[in-house]
Amino acid sequence: MKRIRGFGAVAVAGAVALALTGCQQGSSSGGSESGEGDAVTLQFQSLSDQPATQEAVKTIVDKWNADNDDVQVEIVQAGWDGTYDKLITQFAGGTAPDIIHYEASSIASFASDGYLADLTDYIDADLKSDISEGVWDSVTRDGEIIAYPSTLQSYMVFANADLLEAAGVEVPSGDTMTWEELQEIAKATTTGGNYGLGWGLASPTATMMSLALGYDGGFFDGEGTEASIEVGDAELAVPELIHEMAYTDKSIEPTSLTQSGSDVLASFYGGKVAMTVQGSYQAANIAKDAPEGFNWVALPPLEGSAGAIQAANPQTYSVNIDSEHVEESAEFLNFFMNGENLASIAYADALIPSSDSARAEVETMAADEPAWTQVLASGNGLEGPPFLKVEKYAEWKDTVATPAYQQYLADQITSEELSAQLSDGWTDING
Repeated sequence: MKRIRGFGAVAVAGAVALALTGCQQGSSSGGSESGEGDAVTLQFQSLSDQPATQEAVKTIVDKWNADNDDVQVEIVQAGWDGTYDKLITQFAGGTAPDIIHYEASSIASFASDGYLADLTDYIDADLKSDISEGVWDSVTRDGEIIAYPSTLQSYMVFANADLLEAAGVEVPSGDTMTWEELQEIAKATTTGGNYGLGWGLASPTATMMSLALGYDGGFFDGEGTEASIEVGDAELAVPELIHEMAYTDKSIEPTSLTQSGSDVLASFYGGKVAMTVQGSYQAANIAKDAPEGFNWVALPPLEGSAGAIQAANPQTYSVNIDSEHVEESAEFLNFFMNGENLASIAYADALIPSSDSARAEVETMAADEPAWTQVLASGNGLEGPPFLKVEKYAEWKDTVATPAYQQYLADQITSEELSAQLSDGWTDING
């Protein structure tokens, strides 16, 4: 998970050992009550690690606590690094918090293991209708909603407007931009030792899986351990386009393919690349860190043959099934997720809020920041991807897909070999 700024600005073995000690499953707070008539205290493990976002979360919790003497919420501040292993240990040892902040692609295994409460009947009806079915689908397993989806990112193209103008390229102004338009702009702005595009693809799988949906590339069919894989033309469309731009057009800066997105920003600021594809949250960092006078724009969302569709992999808030106060936890999350509150978090994090009302709030908050127009527009095409319901996806992603994509982007294997590696690797892992 990426570190995010506002626009203005224990291992598995340890878990098994704990389990063998005879610790009972449960909530770390137990929904603690110190005596009859005392308030319930819910532990809320928050991963928000930017100061502006932490302050936004604290403000929301303080409002709740001021109005709810009988149910108090205590923030347990944590960080994204090592969260998966930490949660394994917490669940196995009975020390997991009542409310758990994480992300959709990482909670599937915890849901499969029975650690997350079914929240379907607790979600406020207005909130339910305020979030698209595609986003709710990203946090639904076997018909059960196992998390509140909060904020999301998309992949966007940021451009140096001056370099586009110098190349005689008009900045795209439509609702979407096709891949063919991106390819043509990249070729037109590749000149004099500079490149049209810098794309940090050192860890390429998340990008490929997300953008594949624009070509109806779903990869997986089925859920859990029953999922099967298909890597055909739709799934290969995006990597093949990137490969063509890199090795036929020679319009992608080659070193960038081995870098992180953040590393590529230096070349973008320095005029070495005219455009860069980044997570949408990077609009905040560009606004903060770009040199004075740097004339940059966010281009319309990329559109494939199936539309401007990308994967919805939202940050999530789940409830520990062994919490003694699942209902109270859900009541707090209904409050936490209202439009005003969610907007304050999304704006601080420079992410796309999941609900329509929060997006409207952010539009008002960011009225003087043009990049937000495209950031929010990109959220319209976010849909729950099949891989979120695949139990062994994380293992396949790390051990099969990432090295296979890296080899392909380094021009070491063909697209046919890429397809075979992705398919055969899934068979080896899933059996």
